[in-house]
Amino acid sequence: MLKHALGYKYHWALADYLQRSARHIASAVDVRQAYAVGREAVERALLGETSVMISIRRTLQSTYDWSLETLPLLHVANTEKCMPSDFIRHDGFGITQKARHYLEPLIVGESYPPYINGLPFYVTLKNILTPKRLKKAFNT
Repeated sequence: MLKHALGYKYHWALADYLQRSARHIASAVDVRQAYAVGREAVERALLGETSVMISIRRTLQSTYDWSLETLPLLHVANTEKCMPSDFIRHDGFGITQKARHYLEPLIVGESYPPYINGLPFYVTLKNILTPKRLKKAFNT
């Protein structure tokens, strides 16, 4: 409508994209799990395992404990898991106490990256290529 009716250029982004990519505000749990999932994925790939996704399974509810598991992509691709309806307030604009109890352990503890001259400092990848393993070209 802005472009067609008023002739204005525009750009928009969903706030959730920003939140999901905001490492500087990641919780300690976020960081531990991200490194663990990445490490497990690399180890599985080095073993030649393919067509799987590394998943985080919550193992205890009273205290937050978790483990990693491997799921076949066939079971997770093109599916969605919805938030339980009892996690959403009746007015639809917030979460219930049950949701807060489930989610709070995921945001406990800060894990700020190191900063250099006011900017977050992240690792720099070496970008070392691995030898090709396919016998013939991959067609998309």
